[in-house]
Amino acid sequence: MADNVYECMFIFNANAYNRNPTGAAKGIEDIVEAAGGEMMASRLFDERKLAYPINGHRKGVYWLTYVKLDGEKVAKMNRATQLHDIVLRHLFVKIDPRLVDAMVAVAQGKVPEEAVEEVSADASAEKGSEKEKEKETETPAKAN
Repeated sequence: MADNVYECMFIFNANAYNRNPTGAAKGIEDIVEAAGGEMMASRLFDERKLAYPINGHRKGVYWLTYVKLDGEKVAKMNRATQLHDIVLRHLFVKIDPRLVDAMVAVAQGKVPEEAVEEVSADASAEKGSEKEKEKETETPAKAN
């Protein structure tokens, strides 16, 4: 079966993560490697109060990961994640192949070239419309 790219969001126990941040990240990397996957990007997403307590924890650390993995091995990775003591919750979502490069680039802190081109095109179009509005307001109205 072909390898797919999955976006994985993990919610870590905030206390355990703060005691050993590199250990938490290494734990996820080990789970991915044990399942036969390839880590494409992995980073801290956010630390925040949870909407409701999970196993008595009120704060969680959100960790975002992009993984290239065979579709048949997702169940193995899912089980390994459930057994990992620092992970409170997790979610795996298959990414559309057309979006993979852009999403991984953003997760790595890079800006895709297409996004830069779109932003610059939007900015120049916006400047042009602002100049037209200025000209309209500067033109005095003719008195009858």
